[in-house]
Amino acid sequence: MAGSQASRARVARRIATAAAYGGGGLGLLGVGLAGVLLTESRMAVRAIGVLGGDPPRADGLHGEAFADPADPRPPLVMAFLGDSTAAGLGVQRAQETPGALLASGLASVAERPVRLLNVAKSGARSGDLAGQLERALPHCPDVAVLMIGANDVTRHAPAARSVRELGETVGRLVSAGCEVVVGTCPDLGTIKPVRPPLRWVARRLSRQLAAAQTIAVVEAGGRTVSVGSLLGPEFATRPELFSADRYHPSAQGYATASMAMLPSVCAALDLWPQDTPSAVGGPVEPQAVLPVAVAAAAAAGRSGTEVTAAGPSNGTWRWATLKQRFRLALPGAEDAKAVVDGERPRAIASANSHPEADDAGATKR
Repeated sequence: MAGSQASRARVARRIATAAAYGGGGLGLLGVGLAGVLLTESRMAVRAIGVLGGDPPRADGLHGEAFADPADPRPPLVMAFLGDSTAAGLGVQRAQETPGALLASGLASVAERPVRLLNVAKSGARSGDLAGQLERALPHCPDVAVLMIGANDVTRHAPAARSVRELGETVGRLVSAGCEVVVGTCPDLGTIKPVRPPLRWVARRLSRQLAAAQTIAVVEAGGRTVSVGSLLGPEFATRPELFSADRYHPSAQGYATASMAMLPSVCAALDLWPQDTPSAVGGPVEPQAVLPVAVAAAAAAGRSGTEVTAAGPSNGTWRWATLKQRFRLALPGAEDAKAVVDGERPRAIASANSHPEADDAGATKR
């Protein structure tokens, strides 16, 4: 394992352990370093600016056109929790939000409508998840998608506390019979107005928190998808994936992130093909079984990597499956045209595998 991954694994396990035992004072940023970077942080915030208004609402039924009219089952229920990224800040239309994109994608794969409930709030930190959870649980969601972490880093929230709050939320959802997929902390080092050395620190802190989040989520019974590195090298080289504030994703950006998360959402509901070669000799999804801290550290540096529990728990140590899934094409123009023409849309088809990012930030295609 590379030195940076080994260091990240140690830090992530330390944060997760502190979270498990109620520690709240272990932060990602030392006091002295935080003071040195405070001025640069304020300058970056002024440069980024603030998007006005609230994200468009996409709650309600999605994907009715994909459903079999003879299917008597009720719609699947998907809850979305988290911060402005989960809410979809930065786009103008409801169908461009990640909630709507994932709901439509899930409906296409399941051939069953999906009812979306989005309780995410701009500016939310991990501590706000408990309140969002109280709004979501009465709706008995089948699957919950959480996107959280950026505000915990930018507002210097104690890492152990943030991770504990996320783990508790996931645990309550799992106890209620809900499958949980968490998009971990995005890579804040890709934001253009953030300049070195703050950019380097932001990247390190983002990945450390993402790895610690993964440990907590997996041990609570959920699964994670590494959003951080997806929003890293790919977003860094494609400015069109950012919205006007150069901080939040654009419609293209949300679609890119949603395509990376959709296979994991489907797999959580047993709607994804098993990891066996296809009848026509198709590829097998690459995977590895590693100690959870090692898997978490590796996932923090690879685009769209899923981490799930593997094998029995042994105290706070657990083995995890590290999996690189294929990106899918979300329902698009062809399906929309089919609906207009009165035809039943095709199910989502696999596209090319997505790029992987190593710790040096290189993109492989």
